[in-house]
Amino acid sequence: MFFSLWLFISSLGVFHSCFGQNSLHEYSAGDIIIGGLFPIHLQSNRSEGPEVVITCSRFDIQMFLRTHVMIYAITKINQRTPRDLPNITLGYDIYDTCGDVSLAIKAALQLLKNQSDPQSCLLPEMIQSAFAEPETKAVIGERYSEVSIAVARILALSSVPQISFASTSELLSRKLKFPTFLRTVPSDKHQTLGIAKLVDEFNWKSVAIVGSSDEYGKYGSDSLVSYFNDRHICIDFVEILKGDFDQNKTSTREELEDLMGKIANSSAEVIIMFTKDTNVEIIIQEAIKEKLNRTWIASDTWSNSAKVSSLPDIQLAGQVFGFIFKKHEVPGFEDYVTSLFNGTNSTSFQSGITLCPNQSEEDRRKNCSLTNDQMGSGTCLNLSCLTSYIDQDESYSVYLAVNVIVEGLKDLLKCNHQQCQRHSNFTAFELLRAIQKVNFTVDNTQIFFDDHGDPSLGYDIVYWNVSESKQGAKINTIGEYSPNGRISVPEHLNDSMNSVTVTAYNCSKTCDPGFQLKTGNKKCCMECIPCETNHISPGNGAECKSCGEKHYSTDKQVCHKKNDEYLRWSDAFSIILCCSASVGIVVTTVFVVVFGIHFKTPVVKAVGGYLCCVELLSLFAGFSFIFSFMGKPTRESCMVCLPGFGIAFSLCMSCILANLLQIWVAFNFGLTVESWMKKINQPLAVVVTVTGGQVILSVLWLVLEPPYVHEEETDRTILHQCTSDQTFFMSMVAYNAFLGLICFIFAYKGRQLPDLYKNAALITISMLLFLIIWLIFLPLYLTLKGKYTPAIQAAAILISCFSILGCHLAPKCYIMLFRKELNDQNAITDYIKKHYENKGIAVVKS
Repeated sequence: MFFSLWLFISSLGVFHSCFGQNSLHEYSAGDIIIGGLFPIHLQSNRSEGPEVVITCSRFDIQMFLRTHVMIYAITKINQRTPRDLPNITLGYDIYDTCGDVSLAIKAALQLLKNQSDPQSCLLPEMIQSAFAEPETKAVIGERYSEVSIAVARILALSSVPQISFASTSELLSRKLKFPTFLRTVPSDKHQTLGIAKLVDEFNWKSVAIVGSSDEYGKYGSDSLVSYFNDRHICIDFVEILKGDFDQNKTSTREELEDLMGKIANSSAEVIIMFTKDTNVEIIIQEAIKEKLNRTWIASDTWSNSAKVSSLPDIQLAGQVFGFIFKKHEVPGFEDYVTSLFNGTNSTSFQSGITLCPNQSEEDRRKNCSLTNDQMGSGTCLNLSCLTSYIDQDESYSVYLAVNVIVEGLKDLLKCNHQQCQRHSNFTAFELLRAIQKVNFTVDNTQIFFDDHGDPSLGYDIVYWNVSESKQGAKINTIGEYSPNGRISVPEHLNDSMNSVTVTAYNCSKTCDPGFQLKTGNKKCCMECIPCETNHISPGNGAECKSCGEKHYSTDKQVCHKKNDEYLRWSDAFSIILCCSASVGIVVTTVFVVVFGIHFKTPVVKAVGGYLCCVELLSLFAGFSFIFSFMGKPTRESCMVCLPGFGIAFSLCMSCILANLLQIWVAFNFGLTVESWMKKINQPLAVVVTVTGGQVILSVLWLVLEPPYVHEEETDRTILHQCTSDQTFFMSMVAYNAFLGLICFIFAYKGRQLPDLYKNAALITISMLLFLIIWLIFLPLYLTLKGKYTPAIQAAAILISCFSILGCHLAPKCYIMLFRKELNDQNAITDYIKKHYENKGIAVVKS
């Protein structure tokens, strides 16, 4: 492991000195040494040639002051009374990494030596399998996630705890890869979720994401894409910048022009910048030049950036919302800076800045507005300018990191305010375990670490208040986001954001009821499209959804259940038909009683005797089937109504046919004994045979193609009606019509027979009515559709039954009740005698 690491360091090249030119270093001895890695210079440049020289540039005053937060916190711990670590003095060993991975690795290796020597580089005398226990027991830093990832791998070799004050990449939470890494800032997991929540809260429907190819930008951008996809937020584009995004490079200029073109042509409501502040500065400068005037969301790297917020004409770039670590003032630090630098040059980091106490007001204003690029070594600043660069986010994170290490040491060394039970003879691994278990409060800020080394801290949400005075933006805190997912922003701001229904790019964000949002010509530009017929949308751009087969919509806003349509019991036709059927049932019942009383009289015998009773029962069944046509049809009612009527009516006509055969044989004296007519004159056999044919047909109908309930949907109704196979239905009707025709023929031919009761004549009339009714009914049944189709069927059955009851049987009841003199055998004999005498045929009276 060590050999591979040594080869890697060797392959970085030959340096003029241990670290880059202009890089800074500060050391203070103590019983326990705490290392520090800070990018005090923002940029490193490598020379070309056989001897590589790294030069550090772009001195950062804010980072310079953050190193002093670490020095101040350690000094305060050492001087505090009562002491947190009695008889133990903390020291520090701080390196300027210039934001460069190579320099940070060299600094980390230097910190892992078992004896600090700031004047020499780590050059191992022999290849060892493991490092010796280092003098540095903990390290604070680095700022950038990409650099922290490299440093974390080095420090893990000796189990030295590393506490970053600004590295937020989710990758660093993976303890299998980075077992010794902790931080005093939230993970990007919470920041990206917070950004997604803010987009939701402000009702932004489309975004664009600008990241970078380093670990910070890559993982942050990927997380944002995942969150927005889950929330159905449209992502117009995702642009990942190169890691060496430098404005002076030709490739960067081309990439920058391409990015500006994408932003200018984008319909995204907000541009999320998840990359380093150095990259953002270049992009925002170009946005100002192009006067893009967009809405930006800043990640923690630049949300509180003084150099970006103070860019000239920053208002031309648009408004900025951002996330920063929870803001707290480092107690007493401003006074410390004032006392340390008041009237003198800095005694530490001598190549940094120079304080000029006697500047004019004009020079003070001029120098206070200098950017990091304009500020070099020896720049003369007024003390008030220096204190204005003190921030309250990363500085406080550095302060927390020092206190976390001290709290871990207190627990490890078992210290009270008088003494520590253990002294400074402990390993870095022991301190790591103690730090991982800390849970304490610093200045009302409770801090502890979860299993991933992440703290229980949230974010402040800031807004850049841009004025027209060209003096830069004032960064105001407007809300906060907690790791538990709770976000709070001003209600008036929330209301104003949610009241926007059409963006500045003429893209709809919401729609009226009956419309849905659909993508227009641009990827994330939505248009309101009306819903299709029988589809609804409740509004707010929701997707149109079908009402379904049994529902409809008139206004495309609300679905209504389709009205069930069928022949209801309360319908006028139903009432008339039911009343008529009831009358038929009552009359039939009366007829049964009358025929039963006079069963042995000539009239009853003339109509077939027991056959007339069977005929009446079949008519009773026919009237009863009328009720199966009313109400909402069911499978059972459909299977009963038509097949049942077919069988009942066939039984009725079979009785009539048997009666006609009896009359025909009785009065046709020309028939021989062997005549086929006499042979078939078997009433019971005729009834069974004729009815049996219809029964067989109906059974086949019910087995092979049974009638069923058919639901026919229209725009607003569902018609429920019985539907059956037309072949079987027509066969049933044809069978009964054929029987009716045969009965009609027999009755017509027998109308001249000496029949006192006119059976043949009356049957002729009833059969004629039956045939006419069904000839009219069939075309109506086959052509008309609707809920009154069952009424037509029922009406045809009623008229058929009443025609037989009225024309055939009612006259017989009249004779039995009111013409009893005709209901006599002698009357029949006299009538037959006169009939034949009138024809000149002698009648022998027996």
